[in-house]
Formats: sequence, structure tokens, C-alpha cells
Amino acid sequence: MNKVILIGRLTRDPDVRYKNGEEPMAVARFTLAVNRRYHREGEEQQADFISCVSFGKPAEFIERYCHQGTKIAIEGRIQTGSYTNRDGIKIYTTDVVVENVEFAESRTTPSESTGRKQPTVEDGQDEFMDIPDNIDDEGLPFH
Repeated sequence: MNKVILIGRLTRDPDVRYKNGEEPMAVARFTLAVNRRYHREGEEQQADFISCVSFGKPAEFIERYCHQGTKIAIEGRIQTGSYTNRDGIKIYTTDVVVENVEFAESRTTPSESTGRKQPTVEDGQDEFMDIPDNIDDEGLPFH
């Protein structure tokens, strides 16, 4: 199985071109900056820069609604390839072929709309809830 799910921000506006043919098709190329999950205290957050390509409807969506800094969630597959450049050197490529794309944040953040501060990891909050001590393993939906 070859399936990729990423959440990150576009590093620049997508490069969108249209293939000629009986039915012109949009092809969007962009780079997604995906933060690494862990980083050492006192060090800057590290990110991976993932090359992505999308075709057809997802590419048209990206062209219309996404620009530099937009946070999106993508679903797709990894595809490798190669080509020979002008100097005769073979170049190997790895791209994520995007099959589905969604916004990963709203235009107005929850803190803007409610006036409340959104909890962050720095505030001591994380994505997991604490399980009370009085609940045994039998009461949990997983083991």
C-alpha cells in the first residue's frame, strides 16, 4: 500500500500549468513545509520540505484557494521518477501525488472569533486527554 497524509504550509504560491489536449488538465506543483513532530528544547522547530504534484480537480482547487503560507492537509501517494537534465546527468525525483486536499485551519482562528486564547503545547497542553486514575483497562475502548 502506498498512502501518504501530510499537514503543512505551502512555501510559495503553487506553480499551475495546463496540459494541452482534447481536455486541458491543470497540473499544480508546490512544496509543503511539514513540521517534524519532535524537537529538542532550546532548538528551532525543524521541517521537511516535500515536493508535491496534483492533477485535475485537486490542482484547480489548489490554484484557486491556496497560496504561500496556506495550511493544508493532503492525501496521496509517493511516486518516484527520473529524467536526464541538459548536462546529460540523470536526476532522480520523489514527489507526493496529491489526490485529495483540504484546508487545515480556518481563515479566522478560534482565538479571533471567541476572544479566548487557543491552548498550545507551550501552554502545557497536548493533544491527548488525561485518563483518570480510577478507570481500569477494561473500561477503555482499546488495550
